[in-house]
Amino acid sequence: MKTWSGKFRGKPLKTGSTLILLLIMSMAARSQDGNAGINQANTQVRSYFDSGTNLMYGIGAIVGLIGAVKVYQKWNSGDQDTSKVAAAWFGSCIFLVVVATIIKSFFGM
Repeated sequence: MKTWSGKFRGKPLKTGSTLILLLIMSMAARSQDGNAGINQANTQVRSYFDSGTNLMYGIGAIVGLIGAVKVYQKWNSGDQDTSKVAAAWFGSCIFLVVVATIIKSFFGM
């Protein structure tokens, strides 16, 4: 079985012009305008931003409901650390809402 290098061993390079053409084409492909790609990515990210913010608000609401149920169960069972658990869950919900709002205002959306 011949390998690629064995197949062309000892033959003169007849395809010098083809090699030069491929080199020029690869250089042209690398020199395309990068600003167009960056602007397109910027537009796509901004179009998904409102949906992402609403998703964060929804996650905050679900976490808040789960936390409320857990705090209620601890309170009914008479645990001493109910206030600590309530503060932790409430803080996490506030954090999600504040982060979503700050990111929205930071990027001017």
